[in-house]
Amino acid sequence: MDLLRHLRHFVVVAHELHFGRAADLLGMAQPPLSQSIQRLERELAVELFDRSRRQVRLTTAGGLLLAEAEELLAGEGRLRNLMGQVRAGELGILRAGVPPETPAVTLRALLDQLTGRAPGLDVELHELTTAEQVRMLTERRLDVGLVHHPVEADGLRFGAPVDVPLGVLLPRTSPLARGREVPLAALAGLDLVAAPRATAPGWHDHLLTVCRRHGWRPARVRPARNPEFLFGLVLAGGGVAVEPATLARREPRIAWRPIADTSLTKRTSAVWPQRSAHPAAPMVGQLAAEVLAVAEPAPPTPPSVPAARPWPVLFDTTG
Repeated sequence: MDLLRHLRHFVVVAHELHFGRAADLLGMAQPPLSQSIQRLERELAVELFDRSRRQVRLTTAGGLLLAEAEELLAGEGRLRNLMGQVRAGELGILRAGVPPETPAVTLRALLDQLTGRAPGLDVELHELTTAEQVRMLTERRLDVGLVHHPVEADGLRFGAPVDVPLGVLLPRTSPLARGREVPLAALAGLDLVAAPRATAPGWHDHLLTVCRRHGWRPARVRPARNPEFLFGLVLAGGGVAVEPATLARREPRIAWRPIADTSLTKRTSAVWPQRSAHPAAPMVGQLAAEVLAVAEPAPPTPPSVPAARPWPVLFDTTG
């Protein structure tokens, strides 16, 4: 017996106290409606309506059932709405991973967008490298991630990618900073400061392949997991980094110059399991692409000759 369906029929009749009008409201014929009420009465072993007179009236049992039925049907509506929000990814917990170098302003923008789109979603954020995210996604310990390509893994689905132009980060005092662009071959003899290979093997190998193809075989690769350490290694001399222009804006003593002989970009996108994915994962993928596209605008055009002292001199050690 479909109890809820019969209760819905009962509530309409109880409010109208007229089987004909109730049938019209329900979009059904009167005989099936009468049969539905009779079956409910047999199921509950009570009479719900007094049909002894020309006017239909609720019995004591019918009056008591009406309040309970309305509460039960309202609860069913809330339950269906709740489960609908869960299916749409608007409720529950979302375990998300982001790269450690993600700028605070980008992270804030992404979280604000998620809150605006799904305020009931509890985002459990983890700072993870691309390799860590891929492993946790395949192990189902993460629902969605933000990774750097290329990524070789089965069973994953990727959101819309965002390609960010890369350039050379070097000290502003470097002679190479005087030009508008830097050929990779001009970096011969210098070290490459980059994230350890284990953090994003595909991207690390791709970067080295492009550098070697254009005449720069770094003397060695010096690992740097966070921007501040990367800046320190670059400013210490003997090494440069290949990163987006936005990273250079965090350190006034660092210059960013486009690469002259090739167009090198870093591709980033959201990723989630292909099967049994979290309902919110595609939405996160879309929002991440929108936020990253705004967060990584076109790089600035560098001056042909940088200022002699581009930052305040606190200690002059030139003698």
